[in-house]
Amino acid sequence: MALRAVLAGVTGSVIGIAAYSISQTGGQRLSIIVGTLIGVAAALGLELYRRSAQLTEVRLVLLGNEMSFTTKADMRQAAQRMFFQAATRVATRPLEDGSGNLREALTSLKTLFDLYREPLEGYATPPPPAKGDSVYELALGILNFELAPFLSKWHPRLKDFEDRHPDQDESEWPHNAMFRAELRQLQERLRPYVIGLGEIAGIRDPQRHLRPSTHSVQPGPAVPQQEGSRPGPPE
Repeated sequence: MALRAVLAGVTGSVIGIAAYSISQTGGQRLSIIVGTLIGVAAALGLELYRRSAQLTEVRLVLLGNEMSFTTKADMRQAAQRMFFQAATRVATRPLEDGSGNLREALTSLKTLFDLYREPLEGYATPPPPAKGDSVYELALGILNFELAPFLSKWHPRLKDFEDRHPDQDESEWPHNAMFRAELRQLQERLRPYVIGLGEIAGIRDPQRHLRPSTHSVQPGPAVPQQEGSRPGPPE
C-alpha cells in the first residue's frame, strides 16, 4: 500500500510537470521525451511492485495434514521472524546430557511461546488469506500442540524442586533425565514446523541452520602449579 502511494505520487508529479511544460512550450519533441519518461517510470514501478508482492505457493505436510500457503511479502517476513526466533533457541538447539541449564531452557521456551503468541493477539495481525492457510495458523499449532503442553507439565515440577531444595543443584533433580529426554522429543516434533517456516520465508535450505555445531572446544595445555600453591576452582 505504501509503495503504491509513493508511485502514484511520483507519477502524478511527473505528469503535472509534463503537462505544464507542454502547455508553456507546445514543443512536440518535449512531449515525446516526457511521454517516454512517464512510460519508463510506470513500467519500472509496476515491476518493482510485482516483485515485492510476488505470490509463491508452498505446501507442507505436518502431523499428517497438508497445509498450503500462498505467500506474499508480509507472510514471508512473519515466517522469517518466527524461523530465526526458533532457530536460535533451545527449541531447536541440542542440550546434551550433563550440559546446559534446565531452568534457562524452560525460560527460553516460554519466551518463544510469548513471541509467537503476541502477534496472534495483536490488532495488526492480518486476516486469514482468501485461499490457503496462514503462517499464524502454523504458529498456533506450535503453541497449542507442542509448547503449551510441555511448559505446563515441566515448569511446575522444576519449580517445586527448586522451592523444596534451594541449595541443591538441578542435576540432583530426580526428573532431570526424563526432562532432557522429553525435551529432545519436543525438539524433534518442532523441527518440521520450523523448517516449514523457513520454506515459507523463502530461506534457501533452512535445515542447514538447524544442524548441531561441529565445533568443539579443545582444552588448553595444563598450567603447572607452583610449589606450595593450591589449585583454584576451574573457570
